[in-house]
Amino acid sequence: MKISQRRQLVKYLAGDYIAANVIWFFANIFRYDYIASSLGFPDLSSYLLSEKVITGQIIIPFFWLFIYYFSGYYNDPIRKSRLSELNKTLVSVEIGVLILFFAIVINDLPRDYHIYYKLIGILFIGQFGLTYVIRMLFTQSLTRKIHQRKIGFNTLIVGAGKRAKELAEELNSQPQSLGYLIIGFIDTGNDPCVIEDHLVGKWKDIDTIIQEKKIEEIIVAQNSTDDKDLFKLLNGLYCYNLPIKALANENSILNRSIKMSTIYASPMIEVTRDNMSEGEKNIKDVLDRVIAALALLMLSPLFGWIAWKIKKSSPGSVFYFQERLGYRGKPFTMIKFRTMSMNAETNCPLLSSKNDKRITEFGKLMRKYRLDELPQFWNVLKGDMSLVGPRPERKYFVDQIATTAPYYYQVFSVKPGITSWGMVKYGYANSVEKMIERLQYDLIYLENRSLGIDIKILIYTIRTILTGRGM
Repeated sequence: MKISQRRQLVKYLAGDYIAANVIWFFANIFRYDYIASSLGFPDLSSYLLSEKVITGQIIIPFFWLFIYYFSGYYNDPIRKSRLSELNKTLVSVEIGVLILFFAIVINDLPRDYHIYYKLIGILFIGQFGLTYVIRMLFTQSLTRKIHQRKIGFNTLIVGAGKRAKELAEELNSQPQSLGYLIIGFIDTGNDPCVIEDHLVGKWKDIDTIIQEKKIEEIIVAQNSTDDKDLFKLLNGLYCYNLPIKALANENSILNRSIKMSTIYASPMIEVTRDNMSEGEKNIKDVLDRVIAALALLMLSPLFGWIAWKIKKSSPGSVFYFQERLGYRGKPFTMIKFRTMSMNAETNCPLLSSKNDKRITEFGKLMRKYRLDELPQFWNVLKGDMSLVGPRPERKYFVDQIATTAPYYYQVFSVKPGITSWGMVKYGYANSVEKMIERLQYDLIYLENRSLGIDIKILIYTIRTILTGRGM
């Protein structure tokens, strides 16, 4: 049976809301006994029914859901590690209790400052204890059903050779299920087909099969150890926005991405794994959109001046729209200020260089200070891009890069950015060879991605802009 992600998420949300409501109710009883009784309330019920307390009783549980969202706890409600769950609950409760103390509790005036310690203890122990117990019950119930093979993830194995067959037999023979409900196999044509049952189609049928079979997870298992074959398959799978794993082999460049999720099965590479924590991803997404909205608002006078200068310096449109490949290899339209003369590309796509005659005089100035990139704040606001991430390229050049560096497709595991570590350290690339050189910095970024690294890249980018080293 397929797992309902929405139903599990509702369970966690409801459990967290109830826990927060109960603990805050008991905290208010404690506050009455030691604080509010001296403020003129004749009895407990009059205090609990006061406007201030009722307002807090309504708002505080939503405050906790807000804290838990930024911890990343709700990002994947059906693939949970119990150790990670314990850690996230502990850390988020610590942060939440400190915020509540300095925002609300510290305004109370107890007769003894030791009462503060007691109230913090009640809030922390109660909030952590009840929240974690409820979460653990839900998670344990889900895990037990998965182990008993009552529910699981509809899994498609891409490959129909010997390794694919051995993998399926290994997963199905485990005494406790790992959650993979193997729907069938896809024959990629790269290996001799040895699958007789559950062969659901060939590579050309992949789109239809994923939709009709309601696939939730993909495992790439092929006999070939050629990374080019592997990355070609991965490139065709990114667009489905599903978790993708690949069987590890001793020579694969992807081996550095192996993440142990179980000790019972063959090691698999989590291709779509993101090294940034779930909490950081949520914070990054919110900050991206907030900063993009503020930038568009605050820089609107500059946008107006640039638009006027572009129209004055050369005939044609102000903006330049170009299709790029973004997250999971999905095409999107990137917007920039036009720096070249109109119809600069008449045949095949061309990369620009520092002395490119197609660039207008004002275009050179914009490129020097990277002013042409400013409209991409709109792409960030829409969710197509991030402030920091690997720079997106056109499919024409992606295909050329992948011929020499098939591992390029790893950049599709995150949103592309307005700026990147490659742009900061290397700058613009005017050839495919230089794109491949710059790619090494983006791969380093992917392996070390964090909010701290993003902030450093933004600082270096600002310094690059102010010093005019954009080209």
